Amino acid sequence: MDTRIKKTSPWAWVPTLYFAEGLPYVAVMTLSVVMYKRMGISNTEIALYTSWLNLPWVIKPLWSPFIDLLKTKRWWIVTMQMLLGAGLAGIAFTIPTDHFFQITLAIFWLVAFSSATHDIAADGFYMLGLNSHQQALFVGIRSTFYRFATIAGQGVLIMLAGFLEKSSGKIDYAWSVTFFILAGVILALWLYHSFLLPRPSDDCPVRSDIHTRNILHGFAETVASFFRKKQVSVAILFMLLYRLPEAQLAKMSIPFLLDPAEKGGLGMTTAQIGLSQGTIGIIGLTLGGILGGIAIARHGLRRWLWPMVWAISLPDIVYVYMSYALPSNLWLINSCIFVEQFGYGFGFTAYMLYLIYFSQEGKHKTAHYAICTAFMALGMMLPGMIAGWMQETLGYQLFFIWIMICTLATFGVTALLKIDPEFGKK
Repeated sequence: MDTRIKKTSPWAWVPTLYFAEGLPYVAVMTLSVVMYKRMGISNTEIALYTSWLNLPWVIKPLWSPFIDLLKTKRWWIVTMQMLLGAGLAGIAFTIPTDHFFQITLAIFWLVAFSSATHDIAADGFYMLGLNSHQQALFVGIRSTFYRFATIAGQGVLIMLAGFLEKSSGKIDYAWSVTFFILAGVILALWLYHSFLLPRPSDDCPVRSDIHTRNILHGFAETVASFFRKKQVSVAILFMLLYRLPEAQLAKMSIPFLLDPAEKGGLGMTTAQIGLSQGTIGIIGLTLGGILGGIAIARHGLRRWLWPMVWAISLPDIVYVYMSYALPSNLWLINSCIFVEQFGYGFGFTAYMLYLIYFSQEGKHKTAHYAICTAFMALGMMLPGMIAGWMQETLGYQLFFIWIMICTLATFGVTALLKIDPEFGKK
């Protein structure tokens, strides 16, 4: 075993690696939405263009084999972190310009592809840098620090942007500074990992005598074997439609909270969004996920499947209530957001466990799971693209009623599943 692996404790790099993995994703998926809303971009454009940013995570299985062919996982991690830092700094530079929307959107695309590539390399490096016991031990740690990154991005950074908006009076200045700070954090992590990441002896490109044609043939066979699985059509429908309501709600919840009452929104400030959605909401999401995992571990996935369907669907009704009542009490608003996110976290557990369940049959478990996650990202991308147009056509009240109607799709695809009653039990 490489002596440097022994000297470099996993505690020195696993938490920071997954913190670095979470921050760019939050920047692409959430910070972009809040920033564009505050900069006056319409809901239709926000939903359409930011949903397209999901595409790299949809298609990342297509280029993941080439991460093995070229360089090391460590090289890919360090290089992508440098590019991510540079890209986020580029966004910060171009926010005050006249054509900021087009320019920052183009850079967000580059950041999204770099982030998806970083995910592939980081997950592969995790398996190479740790033995099987350490992998099991640190799986909760990596998830926790990924969640910390979400709180830092959706909570702390958005609250910082809100504070800067209020103190300076300039929205573009506030968001430019916020993205400079985020870029600085990523570049600091890049510098740290350049020295502290271990160098596992197994972290090397595949043999040069393996022809690209053989790699592509193997990839094609892996994909084909996925579509030969039992109940594959039902599984794909489930992956695409289980989160149909959430895919649309996720794009319009922040614009609803930010829009003034005359536009049907709650008129919250940027800082309040950071606390409500980025902190309290994430805590609810995390607690729901933890309890969901405990429940399935005790009684199995099939036992908890329908309660989790209700949990991910019914709490969406809090947005129907808020769109009609237009509450101004922050405690009430935060409670509604907590309930919806807790239910989503609890119900999402069933979704993730089903992806594992469907992937485990056959010899291509890892590759099949990657394909499942591509369908998962596609299920968020496609409905999200039309969410802004739907909202501006219907108004917030009817839009949230539409979300509740979409929960019927969640129930419908779940009813088609066939799951081993023993799966998931301890």
